Amino acid sequence: MSISPDSHAPESSLARLAPVEAVLFDVDGTLCDSDPLHYYAFREMLLEIGYNNGVPVDEEFFIKNIAGRHNDDIASILFPDWDHGKAIKFVDDKEAMFRRLVSKELKAIEGLHKLCKWVEDRGLKRAAVTNAPRPNAELMISMLGLTDFFQVVVVGSECERAKPFPDPYLKALKELKASAEHSFVFEDSASGIKAGVAAGMPVFGLTTRNPEKSLIEAGASFLIKDYEDPKLWMALEELDRVQQS
Repeated sequence: MSISPDSHAPESSLARLAPVEAVLFDVDGTLCDSDPLHYYAFREMLLEIGYNNGVPVDEEFFIKNIAGRHNDDIASILFPDWDHGKAIKFVDDKEAMFRRLVSKELKAIEGLHKLCKWVEDRGLKRAAVTNAPRPNAELMISMLGLTDFFQVVVVGSECERAKPFPDPYLKALKELKASAEHSFVFEDSASGIKAGVAAGMPVFGLTTRNPEKSLIEAGASFLIKDYEDPKLWMALEELDRVQQS
């Protein structure tokens, strides 16, 4: 399947999925705009240890080296010369700081609850699939009021391989008893999009924070600004028509 991400013929991408069985969502940057909180936590903690000669890391550094990656990979990228245990401890401490920030401030992506209602109204299966640590994922899902919405929460560190490998999405499909041929994905990072595509599903790429070019190159079928984007609803309405015919 290849379709231009800004195509006005979304039915060529989603209609083939009918009857749809499942919708799978990433968490960070896909359910909520959490990257600014991650960026703040990393920037402040790296500054505390004098990283980068005491110069605060910028958003470009964050997007290139951190956003969407699994913590093991982040630890290796940030601290290649450190003992791995020490590097992981730093990242774990950062996650604790992130959870403190999340508990005070977390914003759902525009239109998220409207889309969740669309999914629920059609009785579709749904999973959250994330590279975030489980405590982070469960906290964000809870704060968004979606604990009962998701039937399955799959965490990259609990799989043999995390995103960008397909393992987390394949595990979610298995747990939902759904097939890739009748499911689709929402993601916001190149790493996550690659994972969804490798698992055999079309992926909506959200242009929350990451460069559109990287999302297209990763294989996104559509780029959408948020869950109010007309391109999304054109695709879903076409899917409804196909399923009702």
